[in-house]
Amino acid sequence: MSRTLAGLEKMRMISPELQKAIDALEIDDVYLREVTAHCADGFEPKYSDYEALTFQTRHFVKQSSLVELDGERFLLRVFVDLGARWIDESSKDEQLLPRAYIEALFVAEYRMQGRLDQASIDAFCLQNASYHVWPYWRELLNSHCTRMHLPRVTLPTVQLAQNRHRDNVEC
Repeated sequence: MSRTLAGLEKMRMISPELQKAIDALEIDDVYLREVTAHCADGFEPKYSDYEALTFQTRHFVKQSSLVELDGERFLLRVFVDLGARWIDESSKDEQLLPRAYIEALFVAEYRMQGRLDQASIDAFCLQNASYHVWPYWRELLNSHCTRMHLPRVTLPTVQLAQNRHRDNVEC
């Protein structure tokens, strides 16, 4: 088997903990909890040279919480922290480094029948919740870029959280 095929097969493998969570959880809602958009003083995005700036993104599962609705029904809330920024790496002044940024905190809520073990919840939060949040982030970033006269950004169709491979992490 070629290295590429072996890598694809490994990516398709789902741990028993993750599969257990996928089977037990049903998406209920995705919503924006917080958004911040800012251009640095003196930075005019409409008239700037973006060739001199570096584009960076951030995508982390921040936390999760379990809300008991009644004795047998629960709501899993997953908080996903996302961001994009344009930085001037040549700047000596740390305050001038980020020229513009857009940041958002989304919440994905899932209905759950019964209880799941923490390992299954963690696997789901880190490896699956981003699938539901990502389209909302793509749309928010694109519309903010347009309104702020920042360069149009086309993000990949799917991206998983940067902290999805951490071991023994409680979301």
